[in-house]
Parts: sequence; C-alpha cells; structure tokens
Amino acid sequence: MSVIDLTRELVRTPSHEDETAAGELLEEWLRRETAAEVTRDEVGNVLARKGAGEETLALVGHHDVVEPADSQVGPGGEYVVEERDGRLYGRGTADMKGAVAAAAIAFRNAEPAGELVFASFVGEEVGGVGARHAIENGFAPEYAVVGEGSTGYSASGVTDVAVAHKGRRGSTITARGERAHASEQEAGENAIYRASDAVDVVRDLEAPTVEVAGERLTGSVVVTEIEGGTAMNVVPDRCELTVDERTVPGERAALERVGELEGIEWTIDQDLPPMECGDEAFAETVLEAADGAQSGAPGLVTKPHATDAGWLSRAGTECVICGASEPGEAHTDTESVSIAVLERCADLYRRSAETWPR
Repeated sequence: MSVIDLTRELVRTPSHEDETAAGELLEEWLRRETAAEVTRDEVGNVLARKGAGEETLALVGHHDVVEPADSQVGPGGEYVVEERDGRLYGRGTADMKGAVAAAAIAFRNAEPAGELVFASFVGEEVGGVGARHAIENGFAPEYAVVGEGSTGYSASGVTDVAVAHKGRRGSTITARGERAHASEQEAGENAIYRASDAVDVVRDLEAPTVEVAGERLTGSVVVTEIEGGTAMNVVPDRCELTVDERTVPGERAALERVGELEGIEWTIDQDLPPMECGDEAFAETVLEAADGAQSGAPGLVTKPHATDAGWLSRAGTECVICGASEPGEAHTDTESVSIAVLERCADLYRRSAETWPR
C-alpha cells in the first residue's frame, strides 16, 4: 500500500468526535504490514515499536481532526476525499492524517539505526489528551520527529525542519465588585471598571521574545472576550475577561501582575507548552534527510502553532517538526495536501530513522 492509499483510507474515516475507527484502521494496518509490536491503549493512542538500541526515535502524529465542514462529509457519514491537480482534498489531509500515513509507511520500510517507534495520538486538537496520557504512562523517547506542517516556511513547496514553536496559555481575569443601583453608583463598586484596570495592565505587558535558529520568535498577549453586567440600571458586581497568550520557550508575559489589583482574580484555563530542540546534531540530521528527499533547499525554521511536540519536549524528548502541511491549509473548508510532498515526507522520515541515532 502506498502513502496515498493509506492517506485516503485515513481521511475517509471520521475521527472528529470519536477516533476509534481511525485508530482501529491504523492498528490493523500496522499489524498487517509490519512485524512490529503494536498496541492501542485505553484512550486510543496507536503505538508500534521495532528495532533495538539504547536510544529511541519516534515518528509522532495524531489521527483526530477538527469538525469537518458540511462539504467535507459524504451522504453516508464518511469524509469526502478528492484528488485534483496533484493534491488530496478533505478534512485531515493536511492536519494531519497525510503525515501520519507517511510516518506509517516510513516505519514499515525503514531499517532503523536504533529503536524506532510509530505513535499516533488522539485528542491533539483538544489540548494534547493522548500525548499527555502516553507521557504519564511512560512514553519517553529520547528523540521525536513530529509530523505537523513545516512545508512552505522558508520557500514555497520546500519542506523545512522546525526546531521551535510557540505555546498557548489561555486564562481568565475575574473582576469582582459590589452591586448597586446605577443612580447611586457610589454605593457600589463597579466590576467593569476594575476589569478595565486589568485590561490596561495587559495592554502594557511586554511580549516575550527569544532567538531560535536565527529567527526572532515573539509571543503575544491579548484580551479576546469580555462579559459582565446584568442590567442597564445596575452597577455590576462581576466582569470576566478572556486572555489569549502565545508563549515562547523559556519566557512568559508577566500576567500575574493583574492579580495584584484590588478585586481581581487571575486563573489559567489552558497551558499548551512551547517547544525548542536543544540537540543541534539531531536537528541537523533530520535537515540532511529533508535535503536528500527533495530538490529544494530546506532550512531550520520556527513555527507559530502549539503541537504535541510541546508536551513531549517538556517531558524531556528532543523534538523537531517536519511535515507536509503548508500554512493556511489546516482546519479550512478546502483543506488539502500535496501528494508529492506526502511521498517526500515518507522518504525523509525513513532517511531520518536510518541515520539517527548516529
């Protein structure tokens, strides 16, 4: 079976609200196509191992997807997969069943230099549920190539190697006051005014910045939602703000300052960690594999989006990101991936497995 055939099968299989069928497909394919040790754990992560050595390289992806558009679902409930102009179209082609298929093909074909692991997680789109479960239960490869998108960063059509990405911290600022009639506002304490003071603090925060691979990776922090008040004639006693913060390796905006204001509580709702590869030799090895698999000249780049590589990196795995998806493709109603780049990724994953560990 080719990478295109496997991509078609995976993309056709729904995995938005329930990844079971896609996980079963992967498990069955690996058992049929390889002699590896294959498992699917209690949350649905699919893992396979082969080769031996003191160090492990993992090819990592996820087989869950975001909700498809109506146009991406067929009358029988299967997802629609179409081929046009050298590309496959459909929910999950780019993010990231195509790269999962490429990793599975590479896993089957490689004669690894050490232990090689294939891992496809569930729940990446909802906060890394599968990756965190695997890590908590002992998944700890020394190195990982995560197949999220890295094509088209340095130049159109070139598959690069990302050595760092931003994280995302989502938090809530709750302002509390004292309710009063609006005609007697001095009798109360306006929670919206207190929330406004917190907004001023957020606006004045300096976004963290780090230098990685010759690029400046800059975070951000912004208020994105506000909710407060009960009626036109009532001084509000509560107001909530939502804050979206993009974090960078080793640095955070000083959001805790809002908690120093009177009547303000700051709580963290989600914290997806950033990633930075600290092993230059590993990154260069994958870059050499990428260079050998294509005619373009790939580079070491950074990526703006959080991925499961953040969870792995925080747990001690040296990660790079290398995959077929291009900017602007994931999560769209016209999501697609280049067939030629999928074949390229299968080749470069195999090359990486056969040359690392050195």
